[in-house]
Amino acid sequence: MVPFKKNLKKQKEEKKRNYFINKINKYITIAFKSLIHKMVDEFFGVGWGKLLLIVVFLQSCQQSLQSKSLNDLEKIEANLRNKASEQLAAGGMDPLAKMRALCLTRGATGIHGLGRAFRNMDDDGSKALNEEEFTKGVKEFGLDISKEEIKQLFRSFDEDGSGSINMTEFLLKLRPPMSQQRIAVINQAFAKMDKTGDGVITLADLKNVYSAREHPKFKSGEKTEDEILTEFLHTFEGGRGNGDGQVTKEEFTNYYASISASIDSDEYFEVMMKKAYVLQ
Repeated sequence: MVPFKKNLKKQKEEKKRNYFINKINKYITIAFKSLIHKMVDEFFGVGWGKLLLIVVFLQSCQQSLQSKSLNDLEKIEANLRNKASEQLAAGGMDPLAKMRALCLTRGATGIHGLGRAFRNMDDDGSKALNEEEFTKGVKEFGLDISKEEIKQLFRSFDEDGSGSINMTEFLLKLRPPMSQQRIAVINQAFAKMDKTGDGVITLADLKNVYSAREHPKFKSGEKTEDEILTEFLHTFEGGRGNGDGQVTKEEFTNYYASISASIDSDEYFEVMMKKAYVLQ
């Protein structure tokens, strides 16, 4: 009878332990899991109260990490602008590389902004631009590039000599190139953010992933959580975005392709993305 009671007690203790392990797995990245699991094993005998404190502490750490990642984007963007400006100052760039750098001096949404300028002139929705429309779009966007360089760019993309270029293909080539490793982690981050799986990230999706309660502007009462998260969404659209409160996969990928241009190492880019979005 005694062995049976001991086994029953052991089963209950194991069930409790597994409950906390499952909770912990939701709030901590893989790098710390083995350490925290060891903590649970070591402190499991102290009772429910202290174990609950561990879980609450982990939730707090997670929210702090997420809020910090919202602030880190500003520093990364500043680095991106500076690097693009240095490349322009050094000179010796072909027209495509020069246009890319000029866009990136405006931050991670620079290329996306140029794309919007082109789309505004695409009245028939054909996604094709003639040389006049292409030149007008570049000039209206305010890029400091000569007429000859614009002509050279247009002709290099008008491969069949039809007098028009495919806008989407041009923007894809203008976007800084990325390795498959970087594309994979960007796709992983988007999938995590797009909770509903409908191909766009909305404020409702974001609330399921991020907490802005540790953000300095929330703490000071300057902004609400919704305002901070909405600003985060608008980051992907830039100043010329339509402010529709939705981020498509194209917008998300273009944004991080630009961020990627300021980071030399694939490994560092992957770590940065996994930290920002708490990916496994």
